[in-house]
Amino acid sequence: MANRRPQSKKLPSAEELSRLVNCLKADNKPSNVSYREQSLKLHGWICAKCGREFERENLRLLTVHHRDGNHHNNPKDGSNWENLCVYCHDDEHSRSILAEYLNGK
Repeated sequence: MANRRPQSKKLPSAEELSRLVNCLKADNKPSNVSYREQSLKLHGWICAKCGREFERENLRLLTVHHRDGNHHNNPKDGSNWENLCVYCHDDEHSRSILAEYLNGK
């Protein structure tokens, strides 16, 4: 198995951080609706991978997957979201872990 070491990253400048914070604050002002609620409304109560349909009683089993892996990237049009049941969501993340392992990362 490949040896995993922490990788150093360039930290954003104070100006970049300030701009990001202001942008996030502005994004959160218009609506208190969570991205999960928005995604369920946009994409429906159905798993995008297996097609399972959900009712109010089992809706907790339907999750929102961020396609680019960035949970802070929540465009209002829902382009970074797909609703996946917990089983398909787990499978989706397992595939990326397996791919990293097989590629020696």
